[in-house]
Amino acid sequence: MAPGNEHRDIIQQSAEAQPTPLVLLKDAVIFPRMRMNINIGRERSLVAVKDARAGSGQFIAGSQRQSSVENPGPEDAFPIATLVEIQSFEPRDENSTAIQIVIEGVKRVRLLDWVQQEPYPTVTWEALTEEEVPAAPGKALLRQAQSLFDRFATLSRRIGTEELESVREITDVSHLADAIASHVVTECELQQEYLSMLNPLDRLEKLCVSLGNEIEILELENKIRQRVRQQVDKNQREYYLKEQLRAIQEELGSDQASEVRELREKMEQKNLPPEILARANKEIDRLERMPAHSAEVGVLRNYLDWILALPWQEVTEDRLDMAHAQEVLDADHYGLEKVKERIVEFLAVRQLRIQQEQRRHQATAHDDEHATKNGGHTNHKGPILCLIGPPGVGKTSLGRSVAQALGRKFVRISLGGVHDEAEIRGHRRTYVSALPGRIIQAMKTAGVRNPVFLLDEIDKLTSDYRGDPSAALLEVLDPEQNSTFTDHYMELPYDLSEVFFICTGNNRYQIPRALADRMDVVEIPGYTEEEKIEIARTHLLPKVLGEHGLGKSQVQIPVNVMRFIVNRYTREAGVRNLERQLATICRKAALRIVQKPNARIRLSERNVEQYLGVTRYSPDKALEYGQVGVATGLAWTSNGGALLPVEVVTMPGKGHLMVTGQLGDVMQESARAGLSYIRSRAPELNLPENFPDDLDIHIHLPEGAIPKDGPSAGITMALAIISALTRQPIRSDLAMTGEITLRGRVLAIGGLKEKTLAAHRVGIRHLIIPEDNVKDLAEIPARIREEMKFTPVATMDQVLKLALMPHKQVDRKGPDAKVTHKSPPPPVLVPTEVTVEGEMPPPAGPEPATETPAI
Repeated sequence: MAPGNEHRDIIQQSAEAQPTPLVLLKDAVIFPRMRMNINIGRERSLVAVKDARAGSGQFIAGSQRQSSVENPGPEDAFPIATLVEIQSFEPRDENSTAIQIVIEGVKRVRLLDWVQQEPYPTVTWEALTEEEVPAAPGKALLRQAQSLFDRFATLSRRIGTEELESVREITDVSHLADAIASHVVTECELQQEYLSMLNPLDRLEKLCVSLGNEIEILELENKIRQRVRQQVDKNQREYYLKEQLRAIQEELGSDQASEVRELREKMEQKNLPPEILARANKEIDRLERMPAHSAEVGVLRNYLDWILALPWQEVTEDRLDMAHAQEVLDADHYGLEKVKERIVEFLAVRQLRIQQEQRRHQATAHDDEHATKNGGHTNHKGPILCLIGPPGVGKTSLGRSVAQALGRKFVRISLGGVHDEAEIRGHRRTYVSALPGRIIQAMKTAGVRNPVFLLDEIDKLTSDYRGDPSAALLEVLDPEQNSTFTDHYMELPYDLSEVFFICTGNNRYQIPRALADRMDVVEIPGYTEEEKIEIARTHLLPKVLGEHGLGKSQVQIPVNVMRFIVNRYTREAGVRNLERQLATICRKAALRIVQKPNARIRLSERNVEQYLGVTRYSPDKALEYGQVGVATGLAWTSNGGALLPVEVVTMPGKGHLMVTGQLGDVMQESARAGLSYIRSRAPELNLPENFPDDLDIHIHLPEGAIPKDGPSAGITMALAIISALTRQPIRSDLAMTGEITLRGRVLAIGGLKEKTLAAHRVGIRHLIIPEDNVKDLAEIPARIREEMKFTPVATMDQVLKLALMPHKQVDRKGPDAKVTHKSPPPPVLVPTEVTVEGEMPPPAGPEPATETPAI
């Protein structure tokens, strides 16, 4: 070791323990073995340099993080700096206190402690040792870097010949990396990054990549310059400038860099989950590398906008006040006790889960470890309710009330007529004008990840060659899968587990079985007459009056008139049409009040036709007396329950069975099953064994324009056929419903509540029902149940005993005048009658399946 170098090392080793002056430079970085002229103007820096010159001739040269800071402190300096040695020192001019010095970098150092800050900062430091470079890789990379630097110097024309020669003569990898960084890199932060790298091989390799990028940019600039130069001449200077600007914008894009920077800032502020943020940054990197005129730029930017628009962490706090929820639900909806009870149950479970989570946070270390293994949070799976009922019973408005009760946002999508799977899952981004599916779009509209989400008309889904949307909904509505719902457009897992899903539909049996299995189905059967009147008085009438600018005192509708409107102008299970009728009354009343400002309108049954016109419906009436071949059945339709008289006549023929009245396949099968039962029991019914050979039997259900289907008219049609064959009239004071088998068993049906209300409405107080439907009597209002007599039956023999009147002679001149058999005595059947009245036990199981509309 040379004596001078040994002396210098001794000085440096002792200086590590002694505080050394620190001079922080603005927008400049000093590399080891590099010389640089710098101007010193700040008073603190001047004092530091002078003291250093008077001492060892060395000081620490570091870089400021922000050049605008005048008195930088420890937080304003980069931790890696350079120990420099003063080579020359001279004032800039006579009238200035600033000085100009030439310094040479000695080695990299790391700042340890700031000893003082006044009159100038002094620090303790430690020298940084660079890693050793393998001979073969170092030599290869050295040649490559010098070759690239030569090319760069040729293209840039800002590297002098002497500097280029000095770089060519360097044989040390670390020295070459520092020399190239000082000549090529112009950004202070990037220079500081190279200064901080202690592996010379990695530093030089990264510089080679940077040199390659710079060479490509310089070659592109030369290409643009040459192309533009060929298009212009000396008389077209203005045209030249415009063409040059256009070419530059075409190749690089004018504001793409600022756009990318803005996107990165927004992604950081969005507080995205780590995996989502990583994917977003990857797409931003693609956007940054993409040419501005590329067609994919718009697609990629739209995708990033969707990531920013979706609520990934935003939630609303649930209002876990069960009394408030019950108050909101009762105020907005009359009845619907099952649905209200389900909502309150959800609130109770939610509250217990939150309390459990709070206890876990206060638990011991063992419990904390267990919580960490389970993800550190409680998984609040959102409930999935399915409200099934006729139109107008308040299914959609109930969803809004639930959102209001919980303090959540409310979104709704209609699935009626949706037949493309992409409507649910979205289109892949390879398609033109691709968009996310309706689920993700609705979540964007909600702005939070735990809204009340209403899927309306879920029973109206269809499928075609484009896929089955109901299959796509499985992942949405399955509590075990929807925490990672993946849209085809987003291609990112999105958490739907905290969404409160509410589905609505008119017919539960049109919902795909796989979907229905994942939902809590709540039947909303429709409103009774009394419920409709109460809803009209407390909800609909005040609402309609307010919409038409009327007060309660200006239009009065008594209860008896409201009942008249319900019975004569509406025939539905819900109240939607009733609201329309009240709106019609208010419009006409508004006109009269405008014409006579002091008018007060009070409706009565006599003047209601002045507002609503002639009554649209006549009340159903029971048969006044027993008739042969006419039985009274009960039907369930989307408008509620209704009477369904069944008429049967026999006539000479060849044993044909005719069924008319727009009957569906199931009902026609019930008719054939009933006839087969009668033929198998001909001896017991006192009928000839070959009775159908010379007879045609015609079954007709009136109101033939209305389609009818379902199995529950089986016993009614069988009874009517037996009555027509035996010439025995059927009791007119009872109605019946039930499915028949070939052996005469009576099976359960659905819609018992609606059918009971229909019978009660026309004055029938005795119903024959299947024995398996006794459990469903609990759903019938207590007042109606007390006024009715229900006779459960298990076989057709019991139905005959109850429904057939004693035999009497009939007019032989009717359509059955040529019947070959004489009027027989009544069938000799002795069933056991069971009468059920008053309070009934609650249902013991699920309601039996029926077709829709159920007859």
